[in-house]
Amino acid sequence: MPLPQPPEPAALPPLRPNVRFLLAHPAHFIALGFGAGMSRIAPGTVGTLWAWLSYLALQQWLSPLQMGLLIAASTVVGWWACTTTARHMRVADPGSIVWDEVVAFWLVLWLAMPMGFSGQLAVFALFRIFDAAKPGPVGWADGLFKGFGWRGGWGILWDDFVAAFCTLLVVALWRF
Repeated sequence: MPLPQPPEPAALPPLRPNVRFLLAHPAHFIALGFGAGMSRIAPGTVGTLWAWLSYLALQQWLSPLQMGLLIAASTVVGWWACTTTARHMRVADPGSIVWDEVVAFWLVLWLAMPMGFSGQLAVFALFRIFDAAKPGPVGWADGLFKGFGWRGGWGILWDDFVAAFCTLLVVALWRF
C-alpha cells in the first residue's frame, strides 16, 4: 500500500503571512523582504523602497564588484527563498513575496548609478510601472514560469528581472 502524499499547495487555502510566519523559516524572512512584504498596502512598492534604502546603505561599504556579487548571490538565495515561501503560503506568486523586487531593483541601481536623487526617483517610478503594469515583455515573462517548485520560484524573480531590463533600457535611451 503506497504512503499517502501531502496535498498540493493549491489544494489547501492560502496562508496570509504574519509575524509568526515571517520568523518561522529563514526563507520566509528573506522572501518577504525582512518584513517589507508584510505591508497590507502595496507590498511590492514597499519592497522596492526597502531595496532602494538598503542599496544606498550597502554601497557605503561594498565596492561595485562586491555589490554585483551580492546581487548574484541574492538571486540564487532568493530563488530558493521564493520557491520555499510560495509553497508554504500555498500561492504560486504571492504579492507579499518582495525579494524579487529587492534584487531586481538592486540590479537597476547597480547598473544605473551614479545618479542624483531625481534620477533615482525616476528609475524607482519606471521600475514600479514596469513591474506593476507588466507591459509587453514583462507580461510575457510573468506568464512564462508559473506554478510551484523551482520553475515557479524562478518565475517569481524572472518578471522582475525583465522589468529591471526595461527600466535600464529606458535609462540607456534617455542618456543616449
